[in-house]
Amino acid sequence: MNPIAEKVRTEIITAINNDQLVLPTLPEVALKVREVADDPDADIDKLNQVISGDAALSARIIRVANSPLLRASRAIEDLRTALMRLGIQYTCNIATGLAMEQMFQATSDLVDMRMREVWSRSSEVAGISHVLCKHYTRLRPDQATLAGLVHKIGVLPILTYAEDHPALLKDSFTLDAVIDELHAPIGDLILKTWGFPEELAHIPTQHINFARQSPKADYGDIVTVAMLQSYLGTDSPMAKIDCTQVKAFERLGLDPEMQIAESEDLSAEMEAAMSLLL
Repeated sequence: MNPIAEKVRTEIITAINNDQLVLPTLPEVALKVREVADDPDADIDKLNQVISGDAALSARIIRVANSPLLRASRAIEDLRTALMRLGIQYTCNIATGLAMEQMFQATSDLVDMRMREVWSRSSEVAGISHVLCKHYTRLRPDQATLAGLVHKIGVLPILTYAEDHPALLKDSFTLDAVIDELHAPIGDLILKTWGFPEELAHIPTQHINFARQSPKADYGDIVTVAMLQSYLGTDSPMAKIDCTQVKAFERLGLDPEMQIAESEDLSAEMEAAMSLLL
C-alpha cells in the first residue's frame, strides 16, 4: 500500500478505535419498522401506521406484494393488504433495504457517482441472492436480499471521508486500495451498531472470505456466490477468482463453473428481484 493509502488507513482505523468515525445511520422509517419487527406484541396495524407515513415506501411495498416473485393471485392496491400478504418479518427486511437507497447519495458529483455505483452493484447482488436462497437453501429470501444490499455498506463512511479530503478523492487508485482493505471490517462495525441479527452482522467480512469454514450454508455463502456471479464478464479482480477454491459453492451444492444468468428461468427471476429495488 502506498504512503497516502497507508496514512488514510491509519487515520480511519484510529477514528474507529476512538469512536470518532461517523457511521451512517439507518433512515428513520427503517429504524421504526425494525422496532416493530422486534416487538413481540406488534401487529400489522402497527406496521401499517409506521409505513403509511412514507408515501414512496408505501407504494414500493405494494409493488413488492404484487411482484411475480410472490405469484400473487390477485392485485393488491392498499398498503394494509400488502403487509398482510408479506408478513411482518418479510416487510421489515424489504422496507429496510428500500429505505437504505437514500443513504447512497452525496453532495459532490464524484462521491455521488461512486455511491450510486455501490448501490447498483448491491442491488444486483441482492437480486441474485434472493434467487439463490429460494432455489438452493431453506433460508429466507427476504433476509438474503437484505444481506446482499448491505454487503458493501462499509464503503459509505470511506467515501464520506474522501469527500472531506479532495486529494484522496482525485486519486482513484489510492481510494480503491483503501476501500478494498477497509470496507469489510467497517461494514461489520456498522451492522453491529445497527443491531442487525447475528446471521447478517458479519456479511461484509464473510462474503470475501472464500476459504471460510461453516457447518452448513448460510447467508454469507449466498452473498459470496451472488457477488462472484455479478462480476462475471467484467474487468474486476473478482471475475478472476478461481471459484473451485471457494467453499461457498460446495455448501450451496452449486457447480463452481455454473453461470446462473445463463439459466433462462433463474435469469428472469433475478431481473424481477432486482427490479423491486430500483
